[in-house]
Amino acid sequence: MEVIAIQKSALDGMKNELKALLELTENATQKYTPIFKAEQWLDNQEVCLMMNITKRTLQTYKSKGLLPYSKLNRKNYYKRSDVQALLEAGQLDNTTENGFIHE
Repeated sequence: MEVIAIQKSALDGMKNELKALLELTENATQKYTPIFKAEQWLDNQEVCLMMNITKRTLQTYKSKGLLPYSKLNRKNYYKRSDVQALLEAGQLDNTTENGFIHE
């Protein structure tokens, strides 16, 4: 085992910097907390499973504006309520059992 000795002032400085970093992280994520608590958000895979569709069909729904989404860190998220509304509204009546849209 290797032992490294540092001055107490250096250790205290590192502790303070870590506390500041933790506070910054908490503040940055805190503004998103109400958004994610108020609504359940689903990723691409969860939506495809819930709707029994392929990723390509999901892309078509997004492109046509049938399913709104939000992008966070290069990943798409969908409100469960939007997915449920799309399913209930019968918007998918023009699909086949394979999930392909007929134009």
